[in-house]
Amino acid sequence: MEKENIYILGIESSCDDTSAAILCNNRILSNVVADQKIHAEYGGVVPELASRAHQQNIVPVVHQAIEKAGIKKEQLSAVAFTRGPGLMGSLLVGTSFAKSLAYGLDIPLIDVNHMQAHILAHFIDEDNHKKPPFPFLAMTISGGHTQIVKVTSHFNMEVLGETIDDAVGEAYDKSGKVLGLGYPAGPEIDRRAQIGNPKAFQFTKPKVDGLNFSFSGLKTNILYFVQREVKANPNFIEDNLNDICASIQYTIIGILMAKLKLAVKQTGINHIAIGGGVSANSGIRKALKDAEDKFGWTSYIPKFEYTTDNAAMIAIVGYLKYLERDFSGFDVMATARLKI
Repeated sequence: MEKENIYILGIESSCDDTSAAILCNNRILSNVVADQKIHAEYGGVVPELASRAHQQNIVPVVHQAIEKAGIKKEQLSAVAFTRGPGLMGSLLVGTSFAKSLAYGLDIPLIDVNHMQAHILAHFIDEDNHKKPPFPFLAMTISGGHTQIVKVTSHFNMEVLGETIDDAVGEAYDKSGKVLGLGYPAGPEIDRRAQIGNPKAFQFTKPKVDGLNFSFSGLKTNILYFVQREVKANPNFIEDNLNDICASIQYTIIGILMAKLKLAVKQTGINHIAIGGGVSANSGIRKALKDAEDKFGWTSYIPKFEYTTDNAAMIAIVGYLKYLERDFSGFDVMATARLKI
């Protein structure tokens, strides 16, 4: 007897992207993202503007996701949504909409931890995409988070190390701001790093015990370095931009890879999965591929569309929770801070 298809609507609204996805079992039928260009004018996400934009975007985005998937809303088995962590105003929009829709359709509501979703995005079923075997190490790197997590099963995760101050994505963006680059600066630094000399300039690597990270000192070091050099040569940034970007990227990747090596040594696990917006970075992807040859690691790298905040990763967690009948009550609340 053929098993009945499970259709999950995923809703993601933790920061500045409004996203909705439809998943049939563990395959994605649609993944729609509406980004908010307005924040580039301010050099970072403005929470009040973000929540207002979510209110405008959420209905058309969900409608489009259902339409693209070629199903009717009455076929949905459950609604999964990001409960946290994230910006409270943004989360409230997604939470309220998900509750209303699930209640109206009389189907289960499933709350999702955004950080777990970045990791479990690897379990979306796609051709030619290998899934990591348990246990594996996950490194989640984004604008708001930097973590190394030991993953023993879909919902058995242990944070081995995390940033004690700023996230790696913030280090990219703040460094880009110092260099006069637009927001977000990460992709532009990555692009320029590919044509620059990574050893042109040296930056201080923070000394942090264990598997924790720190990027605050590095940001300050880059700021003072640029200010000092510009004082001596007003055209310093313009003359050396590619080399500065390459040197910043080389330093950041060195920090991340050193912690990963230590995590592999401590746990004996050499299956490494990455996720989060910064995992789209070409330098990090290359460093992981090099580590496969050098150390015998096996790395798992998501498709670009599943690296930044998206609803496909929320939907896959919704599907896995649905199989376990792990549903939420309608009294569930969004929370800006939520641990794995």
